[in-house]
Amino acid sequence: MAIAEVAAIDNWTPKEREEQGESLQRDGIVIRTYDLWKTYIMGDQEINAVSGVDVQIKRGEYVAIMGPSGSGKSTLMNLIGCLDTPSRGLYYLNGKLASDMEDDELARIRNKEIGFVFQTFNLLARASALHNVELPLIYAGISAHERIEKARAALRAVDLEKRMDHKPNELSGGQRQRVAIARALVNNPSILLADEPTGALDTKTGDEIMALFERLYNEGNTIVLVTHEPDIAMHAHRIIHIRDGKVDRDEVTRK
Repeated sequence: MAIAEVAAIDNWTPKEREEQGESLQRDGIVIRTYDLWKTYIMGDQEINAVSGVDVQIKRGEYVAIMGPSGSGKSTLMNLIGCLDTPSRGLYYLNGKLASDMEDDELARIRNKEIGFVFQTFNLLARASALHNVELPLIYAGISAHERIEKARAALRAVDLEKRMDHKPNELSGGQRQRVAIARALVNNPSILLADEPTGALDTKTGDEIMALFERLYNEGNTIVLVTHEPDIAMHAHRIIHIRDGKVDRDEVTRK
């Protein structure tokens, strides 16, 4: 992006920022970053973990963000997932300017707009699969009856309805990840954000989870997969390569 364009973005009025969000939403663009930076102060040094990233992801895309350790991909994931805020630049999520939001607004966005899938599952050990999937709905203030119906439907979508009363220690690693995916889907989020989702699984189970992501993509879900493994990234239909905090290249792998 040219320097003049960056300056223009910095000078957008609140009305212009709102109109840009409406335009992105009309065009089906779920994720749009403009000159996004994340800078950390380490003593007397400034470390730019993300350096002026411009990324656009449309509704219904299946995208992998890939890079080696220290490339900035995890920081970019945290920014896209509203787990962190940028030092500079703009970030629109489903037409909403997330980079301008306060903590309470970001928490609401994380609950309603983003479904998270983590490498370590992050399930409550003493809760059933059904209750684990219900959790985002509890935070959203959904009634008990509707929560159970939605949680059952999400578990059915990942072929785990018959195991809904089982606790995590009664499930295999692949089944636990399916519970985590059901929990991520239960609020019908704008994006499914998966961070190294097969990292704790054996190869066969990992392949099954990636086949599930492909199925969810074919059903219309927007999936953003963060990984350092080329074979996992190749399951996506587009790969954004991150190096030294910047987009190194952006390639379509299949249509």
